[in-house]
Parts: sequence; structure tokens; C-alpha cells
Amino acid sequence: MTHPLDLPDAALAAYLEGRVAGFRGPLLSSKFKGGQSNPTYLIEAASGRYVLRRKPPGQLLASAHAVDREFRVLQALHGSSVPVAAPLLLCGDESVIGSMFYLMEFVDGRIFWDPSLPEVPAEKRANYFEALIATLAAVHTIDPTAVGLVDYGKPGNYFSRQVARWSEQYRQSETGDIPAMATLVAQLPSRCPADDGAVALVHGDYRIDNLMFHPVEPRVIAVVDWELSTLGQPLADLGYFCMALRLPRNPALPGLAGLDRAALGIPDEAAILHRYSELTGRPIPGDWGFVLAFSFFRLAAIAQGVAKRAAQGNASSEQAVQAGRMTALLANMGVDALG
Repeated sequence: MTHPLDLPDAALAAYLEGRVAGFRGPLLSSKFKGGQSNPTYLIEAASGRYVLRRKPPGQLLASAHAVDREFRVLQALHGSSVPVAAPLLLCGDESVIGSMFYLMEFVDGRIFWDPSLPEVPAEKRANYFEALIATLAAVHTIDPTAVGLVDYGKPGNYFSRQVARWSEQYRQSETGDIPAMATLVAQLPSRCPADDGAVALVHGDYRIDNLMFHPVEPRVIAVVDWELSTLGQPLADLGYFCMALRLPRNPALPGLAGLDRAALGIPDEAAILHRYSELTGRPIPGDWGFVLAFSFFRLAAIAQGVAKRAAQGNASSEQAVQAGRMTALLANMGVDALG
């Protein structure tokens, strides 16, 4: 019996031949372990290796799983100061594999699933974090107008709009009462800072496992998973990344809480914020607690969406149920950060 997320390899190969330059079948597809939102596959064809990302099958939340937006960002950024895989084809014909998908080049590098970097010698870990921060700074200093993304998001009031959006997404996927989420939904709107006019390309899910590093060097060679990207307040990405410093050790979203980061050779939050500010020229706001609380809230809403899809049977990862269980934990950490 086939799994709902399996790809029709023969039909896919027939579709790609003649549409992707140099592509030759047959092909064999295998799903990567990540990609809890948009399933991601390695495509091994006679002409080489590729990567395919698709919308999951089944009933989906409106505006979610926007693989066409991902493809547009890859097109805009390919060849810029932000490293991305080359986009090859976007297919909106759902009859081919059952949902919209796109194909991109395969980038041969390293993905680190654990931000403590156990695979890297302690004396080199700071270099990897430096590359991570420098790449985020590169994303945030791209001129959206210059790369054709001037209309990629609504200008102004990013935090207030995002709080409203994720409050609604959470309500649509709610499966039980979580008091901390109710607290955040009620309190975050009044804590949103005044709009400072900063508009940048925001990745939306900037964490270490969404970066492809060079096989042996501390250098980012591709930023992946742009599904949640938009134009907005760049500090949201920085706050989102800094959640990893506070998240507990867990199988779904491994964090660094409780670890001796100095002994591990990993910079602390103050050093990360200082270096980011140095590279971008952007000051860190006085209400950093709000930025963190917003990040925890948003991730909790995302986790709840994963839990809802798991309950419906169309979540795309074995870790979906575990991620869903984290909603309450994340919400409580958001309340703590808000103070």
C-alpha cells in the first residue's frame, strides 16, 4: 500500500522531461526527514540529483504551504549575496503529483539538526555561528526592490499584523484550551512596538537546520525553506533564532537550554545581538522581551497547526505529533519572556 506522501515517480519523470533543461528519467524519489510543513524529497534521476518541495495533500489552512512564494524568493535571490539553490521549475498542475510543487537544484552540503553542533570541534563552533549571523545579516540587507520583491509583503506594522494573523491561524487549528496562548493572544497586541519603518526580506523560519553549510568549511552555501518569508521587521528573524538559546533539549526542536555554551564554544545571546547589530547597523530594541515572546507565540501557533494536521492524518513528518505537543511549552516560554 502506498503512503499519501509517496510520489508517482514514473509520471513525475515524464512530466519533467522536456520541461527542465537537461533532465532525464527514470527517477527515484525519497522523502527527507524534515519538512514538517511542506514535504521535501530527494529526486535521483538519470541526469542527476534534484530536490522537490510540494504542498501536502488534504485540507489546508488558507495562505499556508505557499510553495509558489518559496519559488519566487529563490528566483529573486539566486545569484545574490544570499546563497540559495537554483530554482528549476514550478508546477501548479495538481494532477501531476496531487499538489503544487517546485523543483530546485540539489546542493551538496551539511545540515546540522542540533544547534549545539556536536559534529563540530569546540574551537570551530564560533565560526559556524559567525557564518549563521552573517548570512542572516545578508538576508536583511538585500534591497527587496532591487531583486523584484517590492510587493512581496505589506509595508508597515509588521508585528501587529503578524500577531493578528497567527492569532487567527491558532484559532483555526485549536484542539484544546491552552491558557498561556490565551494570555499571549490578549497581551501581545498592546506590547507591539511602534512601527520604525524598517522593511526587509524576512525568512520567517531562520534556524540552523534551515541552513546548508559547506561540506568542510564554516560557510553557508544555501538558505532553505522560505515558506514563511515575507517583507517585514527583520528583528523578528533574530528573535526567532534566539529562541534556540532558551528552548529545552527535545527531539522535535532541540534547543540549548541547560547547556554550558561557553564550554561548547557557542556565543551567548549578547554576543549574537551585538554582532548582528554590527553587521546590519540596526539597533536592538529596548523591549527585546516582546520580540522573544512574539517568536515563541508564533512558533506555538505553527506547532498547533502541525498538531491539527497530525490529527487529520496529513502532517508530513513523523515528528509532527511531537512538535504539536510543544504548543503549551512554547506558549508558557512566551509568557515568561513577555514578563
